[in-house]
Amino acid sequence: MPREWVAAATNAAVYEAEIARAVLEAAGFTARVGGGAWVGIFGAGFQGSTPHGVAVLVPSDQAAAARTHLALRAEGADEEG
Repeated sequence: MPREWVAAATNAAVYEAEIARAVLEAAGFTARVGGGAWVGIFGAGFQGSTPHGVAVLVPSDQAAAARTHLALRAEGADEEG
């Protein structure tokens, strides 16, 4: 049976999604970036925001834990910075 991939997060730009993917992988999750047109509002190759967002995908059985992990990381970053 093929793996079902679901969004753990949606980011405004590709580089933000890549950071989130790396955070998840460092914590032992399986993750990939996908789910959208990767053209920033200023053209192809621009790392700015994309109107459709860029999804960080994880297997469905890891989604809840991955979302929690990202949320806790974001809270910790807010407290540090």
